[in-house]
Amino acid sequence: MRKFKHLLMVAVLCTSATIFAQTKLTGKVVDETSQPLPGASIVVKGSSTGVSTDFDGNFTLETAISNGTIEVSFVGYEAKNLTFNGSKNFGSIALNPSAESLEEIIITAVSFAVDRKTPVAVSTIKSEAIEVKLGTQEFPEILKSTPGVYATKAGGGYGDSRINLRGFESNNIAVMINGIPVNDMENGRVYWSNWAGLSDVTSAMQVQRGLGASKVAVPSIGGTINIISKSYDAEMGGIIRYGIGNDGYKKYGVTLSTGLMDNDFAATVSAAKINGDGYVDGTQFDGYNYFINLTKIINANHKLAFTAFGAQQTHGQRYNNLTIAQNRATEQGGKRFNPDWGYRDGEVEHLSYNFYHKPQMSLNHYWTINDRTNISTALYASFGSGGGRRDGGSKLGSDEYRLGGFDQPIDFDRVVEENIANGLAGSSDVILASKNSHKWYGVLSTLKTDLSETLALTAGIDARYYVGKHYYELMDLLGGQFWLNTYGGNNAGEPLKVGDKLNKDYDGKVVRGGLFAQLEYSKDKLAGFLSTSASNVQYSKEEYLNYASGAEKSEKVNFLEYGIKGGANYNLDDTNNVFANVGYFTKAPFLTDFVFTSDQSVEVNENAENEKVFSAEIGYGYRSSNFSANVNIYNTSWLDKSKVLSYRNPDQNATSDFLYGSLSGLDALHQGVEVDFRYNANDKLTLTGMASLGNWNWKSDGYGVVRDEGGNLLTEETVYAKDLKVSDAAQTTFALGATYKLLPSTSISLDYNYAGDIYAKFYVNRRTSNTADNFRQDPWKMPSYNLFDFGITHKFQIGDFDARLTGNINNLFNVEYVSDAFEGSTGTYTDANVYYGYGRTYSVGIKVNF
Repeated sequence: MRKFKHLLMVAVLCTSATIFAQTKLTGKVVDETSQPLPGASIVVKGSSTGVSTDFDGNFTLETAISNGTIEVSFVGYEAKNLTFNGSKNFGSIALNPSAESLEEIIITAVSFAVDRKTPVAVSTIKSEAIEVKLGTQEFPEILKSTPGVYATKAGGGYGDSRINLRGFESNNIAVMINGIPVNDMENGRVYWSNWAGLSDVTSAMQVQRGLGASKVAVPSIGGTINIISKSYDAEMGGIIRYGIGNDGYKKYGVTLSTGLMDNDFAATVSAAKINGDGYVDGTQFDGYNYFINLTKIINANHKLAFTAFGAQQTHGQRYNNLTIAQNRATEQGGKRFNPDWGYRDGEVEHLSYNFYHKPQMSLNHYWTINDRTNISTALYASFGSGGGRRDGGSKLGSDEYRLGGFDQPIDFDRVVEENIANGLAGSSDVILASKNSHKWYGVLSTLKTDLSETLALTAGIDARYYVGKHYYELMDLLGGQFWLNTYGGNNAGEPLKVGDKLNKDYDGKVVRGGLFAQLEYSKDKLAGFLSTSASNVQYSKEEYLNYASGAEKSEKVNFLEYGIKGGANYNLDDTNNVFANVGYFTKAPFLTDFVFTSDQSVEVNENAENEKVFSAEIGYGYRSSNFSANVNIYNTSWLDKSKVLSYRNPDQNATSDFLYGSLSGLDALHQGVEVDFRYNANDKLTLTGMASLGNWNWKSDGYGVVRDEGGNLLTEETVYAKDLKVSDAAQTTFALGATYKLLPSTSISLDYNYAGDIYAKFYVNRRTSNTADNFRQDPWKMPSYNLFDFGITHKFQIGDFDARLTGNINNLFNVEYVSDAFEGSTGTYTDANVYYGYGRTYSVGIKVNF
C-alpha cells in the first residue's frame, strides 16, 4: 500500500511538471544580408505572448503552449510564420524586404526599392549602421562607402557638407524624406543643416543610383536619396542619448514612444540639443532638433498620421578659401585655418555665419478601399527662415586688420573704433546678411490597385506651390552712424541704416503640377515596370529694388517636363539575379541664374530650355547565406545641361571678391562600373567593400555668363569645355570595411576609403578663347587620398535597460588632404583655392533604451 502511495505521488508530480512546463523558443532574426534586425517582433499566434529581439537580433520566448506557430515580423519586411512542437532553437531567421509592409511607414510607398525585385542599383543603410558609424559626421558622409558617392564637409561648417552621386551635384539628386521631395524649389540644392536631427529617428536611408524607383515627378539624374523616419511601429518606451567629441562637441537628446495603445493612437517624440566649437577655427555651432509623429488608426480602412520635424541652428562658416601655399604658411598648416572670424569686445565674432530654421509638417491619410486598392495622400508644408552673414567693405578680412599676421583672427574692435571716429562720414565696413525665407505647400496622392495577380497599377498627382523671399539686409554698422550703399539699385549711394535692404530684394515663385503612373508586373522569377510622368513648372518673379516703379513683376514662364522609364529584374535562381533599366526624361532649368538673367532683374533668359537625359543600366546580383554582391554598368547622357559656378575672383584688385558663372547648352556623358559586396566570414567577422570606376566627360562646348556679386555682367561668350573631365567629384573610389565581434557584446570596425581622379571646379574665363594653348586643358587634378575610420561598440545592461556605448575615430592616421578645389587662372595647383578635409576627429556616445 505504501509503495502504491509513493507511485501515485510520483505520477502526480510528473503530471504537474508537465502541466506547468514552459516551452522555450530561441533564435536570431536577420535581414537579407544576414545582418541582425534589433526590435523585430516575435508573437505566438492566437495568444498575447510575444517578445522583441535585442541589439544582436536574438530572442528568447517562453510560453505555456507546447506546440503552435510564431509570427516573426519587422517593419519593411515580409512576416514569417514558423511552427514549433516543444522547445526549439530556430537558428537564424532571415526576413525578406517587402514594399507592401513599407507602406505603413512611407508616405507614398512609391520610392523604396526592394532587393531582387526593383531593377535599380541600390544601397540601403539601416538605423543600426547609422547610429554606430555616424558619430560627429553628417548625413552625406555616412554614405561615403556607397558606390558612386563623393561626400565632403566643404568649408567645414556644421551642416555645410555636400554630396555628389555618379558625378552629379545635389541639385540633380532627388532627396526625399518619407517620400516627400526636399530639394530647394528654386535651385535644387539640399542644405543638410536643415535635417541635422533626423539621424536620431531614421529607420533607414536608401540610395538609388541612376533612374531610381521613384514614381513621383521628381526627375533625378544622379539618383535618389530617400530617408525614412520611424513611425507608430515603435514600441512603447524611449531612448536617451548623450555624446561628446573633439573641439567641444556635445549632443544630448531623448526619444519617447507610446507604441500603439488600446485606443489605436500612437505618438513618437524626439528632441536633441547639439553644440560645439567646430574642427575648423571660428565655426562654433548650436542647434536644436525635434521630431514628432502622431498616428491614429480610425478603423481597418483609414489611418491618419501627422509628422513634423526641423532643426533650428546657427553656425560659423569658412566661406573664403586659400591656395595650398597660403594654407601651409598658416600657423596650423591650413586644415583648421579660417580667415572669416575674429574677436569683438573679447568675444568671438563671425564674418561668415549661417542661421536657419526650416520646419516641415505633413498630414498623411491612408485609405484601404478593398483588398486590391488603396490610396495614400500627404498634405505637407514647409516654412524656412534665415540667412548667411557676409561683409561689406574692404577692411574686414584684409591682412592689415588682423590681430597679428595674415593667419590671425580679425580685429573687429579696430574697425569699430575707426567707424566711430568717422562720425558723419559713415562706416567704412559693415556686416550684411543674405536673407532667405520661403513658404512651401504640397500635396502628394497615390492610388495603387492590383489589376490582376500579376499586374499592378500605381498612379497619382504631385502638386507644389512655393514662394521664396530673397534680399540683402544691413545687419550691423560696427559702431558707425550709417553706411553708403556701394551696390546698385534704387538706393545706390544712399546712407543705409540697420535693417535697410540692398543689392537685391525679390520674390521667386514656383508652381508645379504633375501626374505619374506606373504598371508593375511580377510573376515567379520576373518583375518589371513601365513608368511615365509629366509635370508643368511655372516660374515667376517680383523685384522690389532695382526698378523705377519700386516693384516689377516678370512674365510667367512655363516648362513642360516629361519622362518615361522601364526595367525588369529576373531571378535566375535563389542566388543569382540580373536586371536592366532604361529611361528618357526632360528637366526644367532652375529659376536661379537660368530662367532669369540675374538676381537683380526680372528679365527672362530667352535661351533657357529643358535639359534632356537618357540613361541605361544593367546589373547583376548574387545572394547566399554568407555572401552578397552586386555589379552595375551605367551610361547617362545629359544634353543641354545648365550649371552654376561660384569661385574666388583671381583678380586681387577687383572690387568683387567672388564671381558667379552660369553655363548652358552643355552636353555630358557619365558612364562607369560599380561593384559592392558583403561577406559574413563567420559569426564574428563581417567584410564589406565597393569599387566605383567612373568616366565622366563634357561632350560639347557651352555658353557662359559671368557676373560679379552685384549682378554686373563681366563675360558672355562660348566656353570651350568639350572633352574636358567633369569636375568636383572623385571619379574613382574604393572602400573596404571589417567588423569583428571581440566579445559577445563588443565589436570593433575598421573602414578604408580611397578617392581619386578628382578635378577642381574649372574657372570659366580660362576657356573663353580658342587661341590659347591651354583652352582644352583639363582642370587641375587634385591628389588622391586614403582615409581610415575606426569604431568600437559595447552593449551592456544598466539595471533592466539595454545600453550601448559607441566610439569613433575618423581619419585615424590624421591624413592631410584636399577635399574641394577651385581652379585658378593658370590651371595648376599653384593658384587653385582649396578646402582641406578634417584631420583626426573622435566621438563617444551612449544610448540607453528604456
